[in-house]
Amino acid sequence: MRIIAHLDMDAFFAAVEERDTPRWRGLPLIVGADPQEGRGRGVVSTANYKAREYGIHSALPISKAWQFSQWAKQRGEPEAIFVEPDMEKYARVSEEIAKIAREFVPTIERASIDEMYLDLSFSGSYGKAAEFCQKIKKEITDKEKLTCSVGIGPNKLIAKIASDTQKPNGLTVVGADEEKTCTELAEVFLESLFIRQIPGIGPKTEIRLQELGIFLVRDLKKLSLEKLKEKFGKWGEDMYYKARGIDDSPVVEEYEAKSIGEQETFPQNTLDPNFIIGRLTAMCENVIGRMKRDGFKEFRTIALTVRFGGFETKTRAHTLKSPADSADALKKEALKLMMPFFDKRENPSNKLIRLIGVRVEKLE
Repeated sequence: MRIIAHLDMDAFFAAVEERDTPRWRGLPLIVGADPQEGRGRGVVSTANYKAREYGIHSALPISKAWQFSQWAKQRGEPEAIFVEPDMEKYARVSEEIAKIAREFVPTIERASIDEMYLDLSFSGSYGKAAEFCQKIKKEITDKEKLTCSVGIGPNKLIAKIASDTQKPNGLTVVGADEEKTCTELAEVFLESLFIRQIPGIGPKTEIRLQELGIFLVRDLKKLSLEKLKEKFGKWGEDMYYKARGIDDSPVVEEYEAKSIGEQETFPQNTLDPNFIIGRLTAMCENVIGRMKRDGFKEFRTIALTVRFGGFETKTRAHTLKSPADSADALKKEALKLMMPFFDKRENPSNKLIRLIGVRVEKLE
């Protein structure tokens, strides 16, 4: 019998900052770009649960977050605290959490810096699996002074959705010790959920589904496989199986970053080559530093992202014939991708640039 858990840290970046600065505890806290009193650019990375009461959430423009904070202040509530991310610190804490999980579970898959899958099939029952997860949660709280939410189910899909249903500090079990009953429970669990709760369904897909009268997972199940493939292609086929709780993907022990990158939103839109190339060069240095610290030696693909003032975004990539390992090599290739944006090749209207990003892929 397959039993999988998904462990998701609660408001991870913000929780680490609250832990390390006791005077911030209980106050609305936002990790993200500098708001610059509402003039800032960039987005919220993480907001703690108090900040979420103000309507502030991940990916919200930082200028909006500052505005919401000011409205709360006018209502007599505490003003939000804004903190710039410290990714190296969060990575260190993430590694400690993984070590704790490995003390109890032989196979874990680190899905991202703040979440992981645990293969608990060895426990033999959902009751035993829940006991293991309670122990892991307690160890994380005792040793790292942080909380997490855990979902347990017959596969990764159900476990991931379950972990989000009782946040923060929740433990949700969707399954039973009889195979058939377990499958039925998983389907029933999904049916009443909104379609956005299915991993991979974003705002654009949600709008397209709503135009078809699809709002809940039970509505999605009414569409045939052929209809979904006709409307959405391969993604439609994936949605068909996800709506039925079907997911055979294994828990893979080795965690490998698919890419390492960095991006920056400029204080002002600009087309100044000296400024942009200077920032791009610094980013390349940072990306190679992170790549080496994460244990990777070489990269094969370089990707550049450019966002103009009107939020039009272009991504260009190049794969090398042979791997490279230096910041100089990355700078050289990134500049080749960047230069056409200063002339008519990629920027015929001479638009100002709001953001650039660079990342390396195909890591070895």
